[in-house]
Amino acid sequence: MNEKLITFTLENGLTLLIREIHTAPIVSCWVWYGIGSRNEVPGKTGLSHWVEHMQFKGTSQRSASWMDHAIARLGGHWNAFTSADWTTYFETLPASALETALALEADRMRGSLFDPDEVETERTVILSEREGLENDPLFLLNQAVQLRAFREHPYRNEVIGAKEDLLALTRDDLFGHYRNYYQPANALLCLVGDIDPQQALSLTQRYFGNIQSQPIHKNIPAPEEEPPTFERVDLRGPGDATFVEIAWRAPKGNSEDFFAFTILESLLTGPSSLNMFGGGGISNRTSRLYLALVEKELAVSVNGSLNASTDPGTFTINLTKHPARSVCKLLSALDNEIEKIQSKPVAQAEIDRAVKQAKALFAYSSDNITNHGFWMGYANSFADYSWFTSYVERLAAVTPEMVADTARKYLRPDARVVGVYTPNGKEL
Repeated sequence: MNEKLITFTLENGLTLLIREIHTAPIVSCWVWYGIGSRNEVPGKTGLSHWVEHMQFKGTSQRSASWMDHAIARLGGHWNAFTSADWTTYFETLPASALETALALEADRMRGSLFDPDEVETERTVILSEREGLENDPLFLLNQAVQLRAFREHPYRNEVIGAKEDLLALTRDDLFGHYRNYYQPANALLCLVGDIDPQQALSLTQRYFGNIQSQPIHKNIPAPEEEPPTFERVDLRGPGDATFVEIAWRAPKGNSEDFFAFTILESLLTGPSSLNMFGGGGISNRTSRLYLALVEKELAVSVNGSLNASTDPGTFTINLTKHPARSVCKLLSALDNEIEKIQSKPVAQAEIDRAVKQAKALFAYSSDNITNHGFWMGYANSFADYSWFTSYVERLAAVTPEMVADTARKYLRPDARVVGVYTPNGKEL
């Protein structure tokens, strides 16, 4: 498989990345915009996610139904995602239809209508989505924990936005956000698959080259390097289970600490995929916390979450408490396992197993054309493509001492937020 990445930059600032993979007559076209909830300001949360929704509502040249039917007729699929750090749109379709994808995305970059009636319809949809999330104890718990894990950084906010902001945002807010951020100088176009690079460049010039970039007014928050001060958050609500979430500060994706932290996560809770398209999975039943908490019936489940983010983020552990055990005993057992890693280097054999698991999950998440398109843009959102190509090698270089140092540096009991969701009528 060709690992070479071809890069072009158009005069208007659009960066084009091309990777040839000629295993099947398929292409995946991704447009990444440097805008996410991280760049939103108080009172305007949820803008990026809402604008993403509006990009499927039609342009002056193409109706919403035309776009959807055009992709379906070709046997392709398309979607979009908004995160804290970026917003991305993609189409995966036959290689012969690359021009269709490029024409559609160039049109959406400048020509989306933001019809006032559609804005109001989508307000109802997003508010309904938000209200549905508020019925989920895990969402409520995560929201409460993240609000305390960051003092001011927008990572404390939900990507979907606060309900009061969703009620107050106007069509002009949405359209202004779109016009400011959706332009070539703030975009990365990633093409992967059965592609002729010169033809792809020619098509990109044809459809994107005449779109002018204007000065971008971008809110860039100061990173919060310092960890949170210990705090416990208690919530009550309907349900049958008690949930616990613990959040520590985690290194940003483009940090040397990130790779040791990835192995640390794998040891504690099992590896988690960084790719939302990651096929397959790795069981966490050999992880330390599963053996110490679930096997010993202190918890019903345990999961960890670590993301490669632009700024320092959080590492979270989520636990479902066993009905016959107390939160105190559960947290004490968790702390005991962390202290073991901090006080005594992990055996090399265990590190090797964790590396093997993380490598396997990485391989699962890189096994098709769409996944490769994702990685091209995702890695560039916080580092560059070499982060992806060197990922396995950098994991393999992690030593037991590095893991212990990372655990001591980040997983401190005085630098975390502990959230507990207790069903109504049950003891805290």
